[in-house]
Amino acid sequence: MKALLPGTLEMLVLQTLRRGPLHGYAIAQNLQQTSEDVLQVEEGSLYPALQRLLREGWIVGDWGISARNRKVRIYKLTPSGRKQLQREIAGFTNTPLGTVKTRLELGLKKIYDGLKELRHEL
Repeated sequence: MKALLPGTLEMLVLQTLRRGPLHGYAIAQNLQQTSEDVLQVEEGSLYPALQRLLREGWIVGDWGISARNRKVRIYKLTPSGRKQLQREIAGFTNTPLGTVKTRLELGLKKIYDGLKELRHEL
């Protein structure tokens, strides 16, 4: 994974777990899929981040069985993790970089929607 701003991976993991409990490999896959292969999180980055989140009490991990019948640790967002995610998002969007990012996302969404519409017309 390319270098991210400090704390970014943790925020991405919290955001991913907001949608529901997942095991580590599924978190990495989800981040890769939702970023359209831009983010490829290696185990050497993901598992230390998960440990930091566990220590902070922002996630919990319980042992379970994966869809492939393997023993896995399934991570779940805690209420304090949800609050932390809200603080992180609020803090990010209130920065000049966050404002630019939000404007870019809106502009890109308009372009994407326009291209989708054009494709349907053809």
